[in-house]
Amino acid sequence: MQKRRLGRTGMQVSEVGYGAWGIGKAMWVGADDDESLRALRRYVELGGNFIDTALGYGDGHSEQLVGQVAREHPGTIVATKIPPKNGKWPAQPGSRADETFPAEHVIECTERSLRNLGMDRVDVQQFHVWNDDWVDQGDWRGAVEQLKRDGKIRAWGVSINDHQPDNAIRLIETGLCDTVQVIYNVFDQAPQDRLLDACRAHDVGVIVRVALDEGSLTGHVTPDTTFPEGDFREHYFRGDRKQELAERLRAIERDLGITTEQLPETALRFVLSHPAVSTVIVGMRSVRNVERNAALADGMGLDSAKVEQLYGHRWEKNWYQ
Repeated sequence: MQKRRLGRTGMQVSEVGYGAWGIGKAMWVGADDDESLRALRRYVELGGNFIDTALGYGDGHSEQLVGQVAREHPGTIVATKIPPKNGKWPAQPGSRADETFPAEHVIECTERSLRNLGMDRVDVQQFHVWNDDWVDQGDWRGAVEQLKRDGKIRAWGVSINDHQPDNAIRLIETGLCDTVQVIYNVFDQAPQDRLLDACRAHDVGVIVRVALDEGSLTGHVTPDTTFPEGDFREHYFRGDRKQELAERLRAIERDLGITTEQLPETALRFVLSHPAVSTVIVGMRSVRNVERNAALADGMGLDSAKVEQLYGHRWEKNWYQ
């Protein structure tokens, strides 16, 4: 797989990263640990080196699986995340840094993650929510600096609240963060407005999540699709959203002259075509999905004419209202 520079960290990461939320089993139904381990190992065998997990994914279960494979393959770059102490997802307007990421919580959670991973150091530690008001609040900065000094983390960043890309601009401009993780896809193009340019200007690595819009851009979610009880997608695609999605996908296929089978590749290459993007993490719970997505990390991007066409398919929506 082709690799890209992760901002000022200097780390070289695979264009396609492994998103390990689904293998934690929490909120995703049907994950099997044996298959998850096979998928992780296949990803690394194919040249992948960037795996993104979190303490909150199955209360550390995802980290345990990731750590098992990362220890088998030295050089694998592991990113994880610290959950908010107040349990508020996403960060609420008016919330305080000292109630969300106090220093002792930052250090304690990092220690828990290291135990789950079975590692002495995590490559990228991230706050799992963020509010730009926190830049001048609390004692979290001292904790991050201490973890770096102690060699327990190499880099620090934030996972930006869903669909709030401008809520990290101030942080980026301070030069405090090394990376940001953000939702960016054919439908949600808001990061192009300000965030991605700010990251390029300040040499901040960009980790893109939800590049396939929780599966909608695979073409596999139809008006007749149902999800198991407890699967978060049951809520994500509630109401008439699946019907509207079907209409929008038909418009993309018609405008670009592609088939439904070509949608996932087109969607991932769209994201990778932006020069600010360091890696796109994809949830891959099976070997088949790993092999399909790994093949796209070839440095090719997407034809510029198709990128321009896809700009016209931006979908202004808020799935969480």
